[in-house]
Amino acid sequence: MRRQLLALDAARYGDRDLSARISAVLVEGEPAARWRVDWATGSNVDVPFRRAFTGHDREVSAVATGVVDGRTVAVTASRDKSARVWDLATGQQVGEPLTGHTSWVRAVATAVVDGRPIAVTSSIDKTVRVWDLTTGKKVGKPLTGHTGWVRAVATAVVDGRPIAVTSSRDRSVWVWDLATGKQVGEPLTGHDGEVLAVATGVVDGRPIAVTSSNDETVRVWDHTTGKQVGEPLTGHTGWMPTVATGVMDGRPIAVTGSDDRTVRVWDLTTHRQTGPALTFPAPIEAVAVTPHNTHLTVAFGHDIATLSPH
Repeated sequence: MRRQLLALDAARYGDRDLSARISAVLVEGEPAARWRVDWATGSNVDVPFRRAFTGHDREVSAVATGVVDGRTVAVTASRDKSARVWDLATGQQVGEPLTGHTSWVRAVATAVVDGRPIAVTSSIDKTVRVWDLTTGKKVGKPLTGHTGWVRAVATAVVDGRPIAVTSSRDRSVWVWDLATGKQVGEPLTGHDGEVLAVATGVVDGRPIAVTSSNDETVRVWDHTTGKQVGEPLTGHTGWMPTVATGVMDGRPIAVTGSDDRTVRVWDLTTHRQTGPALTFPAPIEAVAVTPHNTHLTVAFGHDIATLSPH
């Protein structure tokens, strides 16, 4: 733990060589460090490079990316009850805000339905809404059924159908057919607390969802059967507000971040944790796996770090 935190701090001060040397130090009785810190911001020691997108009136709670008419865009969700679309090349807002939710827009994901780029947003107003990113208009009626805040949303393609997977404060996970706006199957239930985050992936050719909760468990679900796969993944000792999926060393993985200030990586084939937990000096706010599955990005406190496997 000390080795990893010292390497992280060296990177936060901008000394990547020192960080790499610390990561390479052997610790008696412990395996070599599995991850190295490639870079990290240091909110107390420097001003990280950033481009500001201004327009939301309150905190931005989620972001997703997509492509609209050949332009790479970001879609942001906010406590101001709106979502906004941004051209990442120019930094300019595209069109008018996406409005309709009556409360905090908690999460956003993107997908393609019948060739149209869409965004899917979820809110503490207990609804899910679908937006056509080309026109900026709502698609169909709100998706309703959850009885609590809809805290997270992810998208996937199952048997050729684009779907959305939503998780809620009501302890359930719902699957929606984005072409018809209908619920697919029964809600996925099993968590003993709020389902805080959801991600989608593929294991052995099967489409799956991975969910995390304040019950301190991670659960894996088979979209084909609607059933939980294996036993819950346990190890965290706090809420898990974030989960991501990817592939490392040719194996499907899930990455979870927790209020216990750790990030854990799970092998979705064996349902076991891979390597020791990664420790940070603040609660974990978000995790992501890069598109080419080469790095982990971790948001902790006011800072961000990117790590790559040794």
